[in-house]
Amino acid sequence: MAETISMPKLGFDMAEGLLVRWVKQVGEQINKGDVLAEIETDKATVEVESSATGVVLQLIVDQGTMVPVNAPIAVVGQAGEKVDAPAASPSKVESPKSEEKPAAPSAPTPAAVAQASAPAESGPVKASPLARKVAKDNNINLASIQGTGPGGRVTRKDVEAALSSGQSSVTSKQSAQPITNYQLPISTEDKIIPTTKLRQAIGRRLVESKQTIPHFYVTHEYKMEAVMDMRKQVNAYLGDNEKISVNDFIIKATALTLRQFPNLNATIKGTEVIQFGHVNVGVAVTVPGGLMTVVVKDADQKGLRQISGEIKAMAARAREGKVKPEDVDGSTFSTSNLGMYDVEEFIAIVNPPEAAILAIGSAKETPVVENGQIKIGSRMKATISVDHRVSDGAEAAQFMQKLAEFLENPVRMLV
Repeated sequence: MAETISMPKLGFDMAEGLLVRWVKQVGEQINKGDVLAEIETDKATVEVESSATGVVLQLIVDQGTMVPVNAPIAVVGQAGEKVDAPAASPSKVESPKSEEKPAAPSAPTPAAVAQASAPAESGPVKASPLARKVAKDNNINLASIQGTGPGGRVTRKDVEAALSSGQSSVTSKQSAQPITNYQLPISTEDKIIPTTKLRQAIGRRLVESKQTIPHFYVTHEYKMEAVMDMRKQVNAYLGDNEKISVNDFIIKATALTLRQFPNLNATIKGTEVIQFGHVNVGVAVTVPGGLMTVVVKDADQKGLRQISGEIKAMAARAREGKVKPEDVDGSTFSTSNLGMYDVEEFIAIVNPPEAAILAIGSAKETPVVENGQIKIGSRMKATISVDHRVSDGAEAAQFMQKLAEFLENPVRMLV
């Protein structure tokens, strides 16, 4: 029986996605889990996998089309099977191709409009997140590349083609000018930089959070000597690409602590608090243009090596703009670690619809007083931000104390 594939919902506030490219075409065989299409959301370019095995019978929407979440995009079934899939609603699906201007005075065909080069547009160059990353890494000026994607959008293949043709050092005229007297050129003109879709999404989410969630904050200082020692011992037995980070210990400890404080692993809906049965810890990672939260599912039930490996893999996909839907969906509690930037402490904004988030600072060697004696110790500060509609200061303080029991006695995470 034919199965309809729909536009997935990736994240709490996603309303629609841009169908960038069909990977499979009508008549092609596809297996469950194979990539069917690429879509672009506010966060990244995501590969949509088929939920069925069979033959692609129908592609309901065109490339370059904005599609609402849960709207049908394709049908997969048996060869020769007749389908009557619903068409996408024109009132809800708008193609960006209609906004493109022709590159020449003569009336172009729709295909010619779609192939219009990025430099012919006014405003910023249209490019996929992965294309921007490859261009940045190789010093390529996107404005010099003719895009072959929908609406003249520059794709990764376009950038790679430019690299192979010798454009590996394309720069703007300003940057190509020689610098005299060993001074960098200074511009006194204001610069207008359009915000990315990711930055706009972050803005919407966090404005909503600060305006609708009554935050309160609790900070605790942790003794980190035991974690540092155990990490050193564990990493001595692991390869370079398997090393465990301090953050991996923190994620595991947080998940185990949340099992004992289900009210913080929760969300509020009207007059009810929903305590989640799974402990899925979100981990904020930096990506070009902002932050993205990848999710370690059932982190309380996984070992440190598995947690570490999953975070590395998901963070790499996020930075390449190739996250999977399951990478970013389903978090029940979030963490944000700025320890690698030598940050002593900070507070984070609750990520709705969650009830709390943990902000983690650096673990540093510092003078400490123990039993009346001054010695060198390793200390780390962390601050939990909590939705006051769900919990209160006493419960948050108890959570932070219980977290200390795992971080200061890390062997408890292994048993």
